[in-house]
Amino acid sequence: LVNTHTGELRLRSSGPSLHDRMPYHRRYRRDSDAYRFEDRSPSFGEDYYSTRSRNWRRSRGREQHRPRKHQHHCRKRRTRSCSSASSRSQQSSKRSRSVEDDKEGHLVCRIGDWLQERYEIVGSLGEGTFGKVVECVDHARGKSQVALKIIKNVGKYREAARLEINVLKKIKEKDKENKFLCVLMSDWFNFHGHMCIAFELLGKNTFEFLKENNFQPYPLPQIRHMAYQLCHALRFLHDNQLTHTDLKPENILFVNSDFDTLYNEKKSCEEKSIRNTSIRVADFGSATFDHEHHTTIVATRHYRPPEVILELGWAQPCDVWSTGCILFEYYRGFTLFQTHENREHLVMMEKILGPIPSHMIHKTRKQKYFHNGNLVWDENTSDGRYVQENCKPLRTYMLHDSLEHAQLFDLMRRMLEFDPSRRITFSEALLHPFFAGLSAEERMLCGRGASRDLSR
Repeated sequence: LVNTHTGELRLRSSGPSLHDRMPYHRRYRRDSDAYRFEDRSPSFGEDYYSTRSRNWRRSRGREQHRPRKHQHHCRKRRTRSCSSASSRSQQSSKRSRSVEDDKEGHLVCRIGDWLQERYEIVGSLGEGTFGKVVECVDHARGKSQVALKIIKNVGKYREAARLEINVLKKIKEKDKENKFLCVLMSDWFNFHGHMCIAFELLGKNTFEFLKENNFQPYPLPQIRHMAYQLCHALRFLHDNQLTHTDLKPENILFVNSDFDTLYNEKKSCEEKSIRNTSIRVADFGSATFDHEHHTTIVATRHYRPPEVILELGWAQPCDVWSTGCILFEYYRGFTLFQTHENREHLVMMEKILGPIPSHMIHKTRKQKYFHNGNLVWDENTSDGRYVQENCKPLRTYMLHDSLEHAQLFDLMRRMLEFDPSRRITFSEALLHPFFAGLSAEERMLCGRGASRDLSR
């Protein structure tokens, strides 16, 4: 269709009617789980590195499908012997049960099971398409608590885990003191076809905390400290020719997610305030070295940069765009781009950030989205009206007209530059005036160290 006022070609929407689409922030809160997981990164990794508060629960898949048994064994929990009678009882309890996989390839494990004569399972931290994460006591390291990621006994996930382990080994090799705030792998092993990776046990991820706080935004001083740490960690990766490619609040974890509950008189509600904003970057399942093959599509939808949508190729600036989206989400409590579809995503970008550069439009193979250098879309459909009503220029989302808020939005705008060659780098971002407000203590938490080449 052609807009009679502008002469611009428009595309009539063939999708379902969405006249009842909710306001931007309410839509996000209602559909947060569906919106976040329907169109995620093609990574085999997931966001379950650790969450202290998760309770053990039997998965539906394990209840519905009868496990298949193998001849391998994992040791059951052992009890301390107190008498000859208890010793005989212990001999019975020490008999190994067969290792079981469910129909989907998950290892069937229970509280009290041991792996490698070392890791005692004490709880569950989560389960996903890649496998599961359990909380364990590491009896070889003074009974320290670890998060053990147990990959499915499936070839593609096993191979993806090997690639992730390779990245984690090199990160650990070059950052033994954890100065650069990436989650540390303490051990890995193959348990009867299940690749297992042990990590330091951390707190909740930053999205989970946001969600449990009813999507109340993080205070700006906390955002500043989290952003500084994030830039510090990612500069280290980029200096060493490594791109994360799947940055999102789920993959940023608090070291400790203890909180205080405060009453907000202005909003007449209680809010959680995180006590310690120290974070770690997690999930390197999609991390890619500069010299490695770059898949066409990376990043979870909400954090995906325009060069990926337009299939123009991507490099390290991909992570910078994702970080800009993350900071906005911390600031407002909802995602900047709430969509599942490429065309609508590009339209939202133009409404919020201005026109896509013409040279990017000319280079893209995705010409179906454009006509005469303009995006093709119908602003008279429910989708079009939704974007028109809810997507405004970036600075209109500022909550306060003060210098520090303006500085944050200037930093975000530089991160959300369409052209990746003009996008701010993390080295440059660390020098941005927004971070002048950091305390000396907050700066000290980010240890200084020389980056070394991880790809060698």
